[in-house]
Amino acid sequence: MTYAATAGGSLPSATAAPGVLALQRALVWLVGASVAIVFIEPSPYELATLAATVVFFATGLRMRLVFMPLLLLLFLINIGYTISAVAVFDRPNVPNWIATSWYMAVTVVLFAMIISEDTAARLDMLRRGLIVGALIASLAGIAGYFNLIPGGRDLLTLYDRARGTFKDPNVLGAFLILPALLALQSVVSDRFGKSLRSAVAFTIISLAILLSFSRAAWGQLIVTAGFMLLMMVLTSRSQAQRSRIVVMALIAAVVAAALVAVLLSLDSVADLFKQRASFDQSYDTGRFGRFGRHVLGAEMALGLPLGIGPLQFHRFFPEDTHNSYLNAFMSGGWLSGVCYPALVFVTVWTGFRYVFVRVPWQPTYLAIFAAFLGTVGESFIIDTDHWRHFWLMLGTMWGMFVAAERWKTDWGPLLHLRTEATSLPQTSTPRDRPDA
Repeated sequence: MTYAATAGGSLPSATAAPGVLALQRALVWLVGASVAIVFIEPSPYELATLAATVVFFATGLRMRLVFMPLLLLLFLINIGYTISAVAVFDRPNVPNWIATSWYMAVTVVLFAMIISEDTAARLDMLRRGLIVGALIASLAGIAGYFNLIPGGRDLLTLYDRARGTFKDPNVLGAFLILPALLALQSVVSDRFGKSLRSAVAFTIISLAILLSFSRAAWGQLIVTAGFMLLMMVLTSRSQAQRSRIVVMALIAAVVAAALVAVLLSLDSVADLFKQRASFDQSYDTGRFGRFGRHVLGAEMALGLPLGIGPLQFHRFFPEDTHNSYLNAFMSGGWLSGVCYPALVFVTVWTGFRYVFVRVPWQPTYLAIFAAFLGTVGESFIIDTDHWRHFWLMLGTMWGMFVAAERWKTDWGPLLHLRTEATSLPQTSTPRDRPDA
């Protein structure tokens, strides 16, 4: 029972030496940290996932039958993209886009297999890596915004918005959501020392999200944090734990509001905040605005079974689709257009089924699921289909599904027997009887 609690109820690897386990876990940390640095290509994330692929396959990694639906949907999505790209393969960036899509699909399956074993330890390393990467990206963005590094503003900002180690401020803000949730979770649930350190990390990450001036990221942080905290309250094992989560969440909200108020006292921040907070942006409204393009693109997709090919939408409209589900139809025809939302729907539906399963890594599961839901929602207003952290979360979710089933099978009956044993009336010994 002690091993089940510490190792997540799933055997790390019956034949793996301690050094191999340490290397595997270190690579998971490295991938989590490197996903925050993507302004160069090939990015450190590509190199880290390639190294992880080689090491994990060399040291033991299983393809399970339960991953077949995931593998099939990813294959069909990319087959659709590839078929549609044939007619436009000679156009700029199309081959690279197709190669990236296939590579992202491979990373999904890789992480599903990795997280399905040694689950608790690997999730913990992934959590640590994500927070370290988020702090690096956040500090870079903050330093660039306030011009703390000579010449850094041009490199670390875009359109007077913090972008840090990303190419786009919107992607920076979106990536930071999951690390922010993981840090917030520690703030409301861990011991004082760790909670204080996590509070510092959460403040830095939240500041970077604010300075990215991404409206979607602002909304995501509020909604996903609320959802995660609600699920934490509903799944808590004691009233004291529930009370602490509620109290600490209220304190965090007050501190966050105070931080926003201080920043808005700066004229440059306040002006851009007012501009970005407006829902009357020129690129959102009108016949060819963001939402107008969604309607026109959907009508166009109905008559194009093979789509128009990747990266071709801007040839018909002023800007890109800014809708991942519509982009699947336009870039991969009906095949990708049906399979992409099907993959998202199946993952979300299955995700809700495991919310209340009491596995040792349940808190981390809630944070990742909340962030995944936020990204799925944001996919209606922006193109997320090549966001590395989106595919990382998708693969991790499927790995946790399998690990939860294995944990219930391997350790569930033992936990049930233990519960029954502790609930049986104790038989008194002769020494305890009055007539002894």
